Amino acid sequence: MREDGKIYLGTSRDPSNANKKGEYLDLKLANRHGLVTGATGTGKTVTLQILAEGFSEAGVPIVCADIKGDLSGISARGEDKDFLTKRASEIGLDPYYRDYFPVVFWDIFGEQGHPIRTTVTEMGPLLLSRLMDLSDAQEGVLNIAFKIADDEGLLLLDLKDLQAMLAYVVESASEISKTYGNVTKASVGAIQRSLLVLEQQGAEQFFGEPALSIADLMRTDRDGRGVVNIIAADKLMMNPRLYGTFLLWLLSELFEELPEVGDLEKPKLVFFFDEAHLLFDDAPKILLERIEQLVKLIRSKGVGIYFVTQNPLDLPDSVLAQLGNRVQHALRAYTPREQKAVRTAAETFRPNPEFDAYETITNLGVGEALVSTLGPKGVPSVVERTLIRPPAASLGPITDDQRSELIRRSQVAGKYDHPVDRESAYEMLAGRAEDELKREEEARRREEEEPRRTRTGFQMPDFGSGGRDDTQDYDDEEVPSDRRAPRRRRRSASSYQRQSVAETIMKQVGRTLASTVTRAVVRGILGSLKKGR
Repeated sequence: MREDGKIYLGTSRDPSNANKKGEYLDLKLANRHGLVTGATGTGKTVTLQILAEGFSEAGVPIVCADIKGDLSGISARGEDKDFLTKRASEIGLDPYYRDYFPVVFWDIFGEQGHPIRTTVTEMGPLLLSRLMDLSDAQEGVLNIAFKIADDEGLLLLDLKDLQAMLAYVVESASEISKTYGNVTKASVGAIQRSLLVLEQQGAEQFFGEPALSIADLMRTDRDGRGVVNIIAADKLMMNPRLYGTFLLWLLSELFEELPEVGDLEKPKLVFFFDEAHLLFDDAPKILLERIEQLVKLIRSKGVGIYFVTQNPLDLPDSVLAQLGNRVQHALRAYTPREQKAVRTAAETFRPNPEFDAYETITNLGVGEALVSTLGPKGVPSVVERTLIRPPAASLGPITDDQRSELIRRSQVAGKYDHPVDRESAYEMLAGRAEDELKREEEARRREEEEPRRTRTGFQMPDFGSGGRDDTQDYDDEEVPSDRRAPRRRRRSASSYQRQSVAETIMKQVGRTLASTVTRAVVRGILGSLKKGR
């Protein structure tokens, strides 16, 4: 039951069970985003899999998080199972074919896939503040640290770079406060403690190089099928804030890097956001506003976003309004909140006069859903009660050996598997401190040697314009001690003055160079670094 330019979702029937009708997702309108909702165990994961299979067949790459490991089965050919064959027969899917799809496995922790990394600079202060749950004052200090790093050309690649930058901000707090705004040790200390918590949660593996290239998420195989990028999220879900911020960063990177393309025949990429409520839980108002803006604008980049969650109340109304393609699995309505969720879900559909959507949602069986997709001119179709098609690939997780073999043979094998630690803010600031220590030691050494040189008849040139030849030798009897000390102090001060002037010039040159290097540093809609294209 394939149709060109469309993804087959399943088959609906009228109430008399007389007429069957295929339900499709139009690829031309797939970048208008979508929503898959339903209670646990009602079939959301299978719906996500058949959507991924459909996009892959159409040559569209997919990015999705795998919470339970079930999605890995899309990389293995489907097996003959009675309940799948029965469903195919019920909906008129003939022939019911089995297939497998190209997959690349990713994992922030590098255990179940290729490591995913980004740099601290690329993530930016807004998302990092969200990740660490900082207060407004602490977020302000973090913004100052990023601004100084951008201005002075200090690369913030990993967490030790940010720690070094914060230490530098504390040491220079009085001077920085005059230029950038108030910086308190208490705020910096709170940020440093939050960074330690992140390190303990494993976030230090996420920050570093080589950083993920978005182009590696947008690959196709030799047959032109879109690669399914599966991000292992079972361990990541142990820290929901890290999970939500990570996926939000990924969306932000897609938005900043991809060019405007308008409406295409099919999306350039589709992004599935499972457990979507984690994106919005306890998010500050400014972040919610940025997410809403991102969802609105990323469509023009050819990217479709599909949120997967238990009920529509998990998402803000402003975001729900942007989701044109809907698949609603069963919800139960035992509590007032659950009843409200069912009512909200029912009211978001274009009504079907043949049945009551509210009642139907509570009576759907496993693998059944209410489906409404965008039709001609972007108008939502009338909602239909639909039996979702069985997947072509295997249901459930693959074995560890199968996963390891696929990782070994993947298109990005070897590119991200080994971390790189190049010179960045930590090394640069450490070098500055070491140079300063050497200068201080040299100055101390000169001060200690100066009296010995004077006592042994060392020639002390006087740079003043006087009548006396200051190149002659002096001894202790000729010049009283109360005159010699000030002269040494004057010369020492003169030496320091010359050094200070030289340092000032070098610092100004350094700032000029840094300003030239970082002149193009621009941060995007969520504060992440915009890269030149």
